[in-house]
Amino acid sequence: MTALDRARREFGGRRFLRLPTWARTIRMRLTLTYSAVLFGITAAALAAVYVALSSTVSAAPLNPVTIKKFYKTADGTIVYKPGEQFQVADLETVQRAVNYASLQSLQTYSIVALVVMFALSLVIGWWVAGRALRPVDAIAKATQEITATDLSRRIDASGPPDELHTLADTIDGMLDRLDSAFRAERMLVEDVSHELRNPVAVVQSNVEAVLADDDATPEERRAAATVVLQSTHRMTRLLEDLLATARARSEAFTDRDVDVAELARAVASEYRVLADRRDLAVHERINGGPVVFADPDALARALGNLLSNAVRLAPTGSTITIGVGSNRGWAWIAVRDEGPGIAEDERARVFDRFFRSADETHRSTGTGLGLSIARQIVESHEGRLRLTSRAGTGSTFTIWLPERALPGAPARSEEPPTGDPVS
Repeated sequence: MTALDRARREFGGRRFLRLPTWARTIRMRLTLTYSAVLFGITAAALAAVYVALSSTVSAAPLNPVTIKKFYKTADGTIVYKPGEQFQVADLETVQRAVNYASLQSLQTYSIVALVVMFALSLVIGWWVAGRALRPVDAIAKATQEITATDLSRRIDASGPPDELHTLADTIDGMLDRLDSAFRAERMLVEDVSHELRNPVAVVQSNVEAVLADDDATPEERRAAATVVLQSTHRMTRLLEDLLATARARSEAFTDRDVDVAELARAVASEYRVLADRRDLAVHERINGGPVVFADPDALARALGNLLSNAVRLAPTGSTITIGVGSNRGWAWIAVRDEGPGIAEDERARVFDRFFRSADETHRSTGTGLGLSIARQIVESHEGRLRLTSRAGTGSTFTIWLPERALPGAPARSEEPPTGDPVS
């Protein structure tokens, strides 16, 4: 085992985990980082000052010369006088000694200052790191209070618009999207339960009535079976629409270049037989040219839902107009009927799931998911589904899709034009 492996085991195993909790925090690591950087900078600065001074001044310990007084006797013997000795040195030697003592004092004081500064930097760094990481604690506490059943809690960070503020805002935005998604799922379950309750009750009541009446005639049994069949058809359509809704929301599309005019003609031909049964005329105002990058099957379903609604709700003997064109870089497909129009207070809710109009003339046997599915498909292709309606003159549903960028094509505006393109 190499030294690196042993170090990894030591710091990744039990020895590292035995450290106190506070010693393993980011706050502690930041504190040590601040202190180490400050200690290194200060030590380098003091060392540079010491080296600069020692290189510019002459310094050496004092080595004085000892002088003793003496006298000679008659026989020439030298006798030193007791207590009559002293040390002497020239001026340059004394100056070097003073410089040497000053450098020694500077070295001692620098070491003491570094130790004191490092201790103070630990305290100050711990406090500064705590202040800087306080929003992180708030974010952690707020996220811990969030549960799957209650996503209303938000961080609502205050303070300067720094990185932590951006992180808190990002988490709040994610929670908003999750809350909207969960709320939509709950609403979908509630709506589906409500929509399935009636046909299931009809099936159950008719089957129970037939089984309880041993004397029921074949005609009565046939009538009950017809009611059951109609209810099962309704449940089948509902489940198919729910499956289409899930597919539309998953954005699992196979996009390619689609000729909008060709697609509109193909979808319109599928609904001519249904329109003929209700004595409805289908008028085409299709201009060739627009090309979009989309899933043709999903786009055909969205357009089919619009035509299906128009065929079901248009007055007998009226005309349904389907148009295709482009404007300001947006390709459009419009379906217009000659019905009574949609009330202004219902236009904002007409794309909601399971929407039912209060006007009896707009009630149908549909599931209430067609327009919702169409809007999801269109918006998944970065498009818009718009409604234009006037009382007494009918309604126009328009699919706006970004036109394929082709040479010579006009620049696309940020939003598609407003109004009825087939008016």
